[in-house]
Formats: sequence, C-alpha cells, structure tokens
Amino acid sequence: MFDSIDDWLIIAVVAGILFYGSSKIPQLAHSLGRSVGEFKRGRLEVDRELKAEQAAASAPATVPAGGRSP
Repeated sequence: MFDSIDDWLIIAVVAGILFYGSSKIPQLAHSLGRSVGEFKRGRLEVDRELKAEQAAASAPATVPAGGRSP
C-alpha cells in the first residue's frame, strides 16, 4: 500500500496540516529552511578548515639558503 516515499510524504504533509494547522506550516517550513542553510554553512566551514590543515601539513619544509638547518 505505501511502497514509495511519495506516499509517505503525502501522509506526512496531511498529518502536519491536521496537527499544526495551515497557518503554522509556512513558519515551520521557513525555520526548517534556515536550519538546513545553517547546517550547510557549518559543514562547508569545517571542510575549508580541514583542507587548510591538510595543505599546511603537506607543505614541504624549507631549508635556509646556506643549505644547513639550524
């Protein structure tokens, strides 16, 4: 009877409308969208930090012009 995700999605939307009322649905959708955006921004920030750390760790050590290290 409920073989696909579409069936469950329709049931969830109808249940949400019945439970919260039609006036609260836009507010809930807005809050959910903002939360997803914050999560994505946080994930991108962590990815950038990891790449910067990996680049710093893989950078070759430099030797002074004299050819000897201290």
